[in-house]
Amino acid sequence: MKVLIYSAKDFEIPFLRKANKGNHKITYLREALDSETALKAMGFEAVSIFSGDDASSLVLEKLWHLGVRYISLRSAGYNNINLNVAKKLGFRVANAPDYSPHAIAEHAVALLLALNRKLILANERVHRYNFVQNGLMGFNLHGKTLGIIGTGRIGSTMAGITHGFGCPILAHDPKPDYGLTERFNLTYTSLDEVCMNSDIISLHLPLSQENHHLIDAEKLALMKPGALLINTSRGALVDTKALIEALNKNQLKGYGADVYENERGVFFRDHSKNGIRDEQLKKLLSLPNVLLTPHQAFMTKEALARIAEITFVNIDAWADGLSTKNELDVEEISL
Repeated sequence: MKVLIYSAKDFEIPFLRKANKGNHKITYLREALDSETALKAMGFEAVSIFSGDDASSLVLEKLWHLGVRYISLRSAGYNNINLNVAKKLGFRVANAPDYSPHAIAEHAVALLLALNRKLILANERVHRYNFVQNGLMGFNLHGKTLGIIGTGRIGSTMAGITHGFGCPILAHDPKPDYGLTERFNLTYTSLDEVCMNSDIISLHLPLSQENHHLIDAEKLALMKPGALLINTSRGALVDTKALIEALNKNQLKGYGADVYENERGVFFRDHSKNGIRDEQLKKLLSLPNVLLTPHQAFMTKEALARIAEITFVNIDAWADGLSTKNELDVEEISL
């Protein structure tokens, strides 16, 4: 099968080549998929896309008319693809679920520790030979209540890690996993209760129409003034405008994230020479109590190997005329 891989990063290409095992004719394209680059898929049966690619209805229609029939996502999330339109046109679509819950959960913990203990500020100071400790005060994680919103594979892994720190855990999920309650000192409760009673809140759920801006001005107002909010899921789970206001008012102590709600066109690119035009992102980055990383939580050797493996498991199945367990159905959109 001829496969075009969009948004191919230098660091992931070796993993993809190894996983392909020479079975398919692969072309790697560093550009992201959009309405213009869709034309480059002419002559390809399948494409593989990343979370920053645009698989909206217009783009999908172009891909279909060019002869593309299969789309394999190199991500667990699939909010960047219009799945309804994809299924209506006749595409077979699959994602890469469960590639490494530990990679994401561990990055969430890294954000939490760095934000809480002011590690970035401390590092900048000592590199200027300033060894004063003023302004570097944090708090012990032990005994602090952690709120986990979403207890799927990543959320439950986060629960296991933070249980090791000695954190009692409050959780909210439409489909509770009660096996976690005894293992990790975890209690399921309402979203409002999680917001009101947690010292730290960590988001671990996919983006859907129902939970877009799940954390809005109302939910932020419920949180403790000293609370930290961590987001390694999707940026649009949080209303950024409301978040900035809450941080400015000291309504929230800090925000650590690996995602941003308007990533497209900004993330996965180097803007160091010309800067960015997103004024909201500029405001967010100007705040001293914000720690933002460039959607790198998946970047571990183990995770990249697994993503590549799942990508070609999907493509191999389609090439053999089979289905794959990772195929996405329209009814899954709201999960």
